[in-house]
Amino acid sequence: MSDTKSRSLSSDAWHDLRRNKIFWIASVLVVVVLLMAAWPSLFTSADPRDCVLSRKHAGATGGAIFGYDFQGCDVYAKTVYGARYSIVVGVFATLISGVIGLGFGLAAGFFGGWLDAVLSRFIDVMLGIPLLLGAIVLAKRLSADPASNGVFAVTVTLGLLGWTTAARVMRSSVIAAKNQDYVAAARMLGAGNSRLLFRHILPNSMASFIVVLTILLGINIASEATLSFLGIGLKGDAISWGIAISDATGYVRVAAGPLIWPSLFLAATVLAFIMLGDAVRDAFDPKLR
Repeated sequence: MSDTKSRSLSSDAWHDLRRNKIFWIASVLVVVVLLMAAWPSLFTSADPRDCVLSRKHAGATGGAIFGYDFQGCDVYAKTVYGARYSIVVGVFATLISGVIGLGFGLAAGFFGGWLDAVLSRFIDVMLGIPLLLGAIVLAKRLSADPASNGVFAVTVTLGLLGWTTAARVMRSSVIAAKNQDYVAAARMLGAGNSRLLFRHILPNSMASFIVVLTILLGINIASEATLSFLGIGLKGDAISWGIAISDATGYVRVAAGPLIWPSLFLAATVLAFIMLGDAVRDAFDPKLR
């Protein structure tokens, strides 16, 4: 009889992910976008704020492979630099949502009873608020300062409104984990609530939670672009895909490039994060294997 080394859930998930083409495609796209946000100079040496009206709607020349917009700005440079604010807003908004969702989910799932009922009803109330409408109202209130570029306002807005799904997933994972035999054994050995929660339950409940946050990151990037497109998100000296799309809509019949390219980059980025989250979810969910 041959000895077979047992594998953990993470090892099985990685074994499945390595054979998943969608995972690798999404990972490559995510890495490229992150590099673009962190070091845009790797992709272009042009200044996105170097705008000359004489180049208005000029075609692709030299390093401006996407041509110029209505202000004579390099569309390629603006598209590359637009990734930075979109990623920054998306990441920090997701972190805020993650912290809130983690707290609500852990408390509701572990303690249960009346606390679970109260927190669950509050989550239901938050879910009843339309995301776009709530974001418009809150972002407009937070960005009342005319000197603000809107980054803080949009980040806090999306973070405060986007945590509900993460909280529900964490609550379900905690309820499932706390009913396992290893938790009962640890409790019988005298482990307190904090040890049970942070040493046994939380590590075994994080997989689905992280997957939700990965998908939420893509949603937050799209939401930031939507708010910026509506004129409520980023503003001032901020360079964003949403702002670029909004500025180009009035000139789409004259030059479609300034609208098409940031839209494609935005769509590819959002799709990459969502595909990555879906691939990781499928790998960590034994029912889908």
